[in-house]
Amino acid sequence: MQKIKLSIADRVYPLSVPEGEEAILREAAKSINAMMEHFEKNYAVKDKQDVLAMCALQIAVQASKDKDTTANDQVEIQKKVLYLKNYLEANMPS
Repeated sequence: MQKIKLSIADRVYPLSVPEGEEAILREAAKSINAMMEHFEKNYAVKDKQDVLAMCALQIAVQASKDKDTTANDQVEIQKKVLYLKNYLEANMPS
């Protein structure tokens, strides 16, 4: 494990993370801080907790959409594989 410190919403969070995940966490913190800045500028929200709640909601909605998209993609792939399987079984010489 590797010890790092992340700054989110003007607070520092000490974390122990697995080797190799530091860059991912730093990028995530950077994204959250950028999203917070966007909300603070465009929606006149000053309370950090309210801004963090808005960020959490946006991230959760996007994760849900991504999950639905992935599920739909998997269904389409399964349909195509089944079609190919049936086609090959019907057209293979005995």
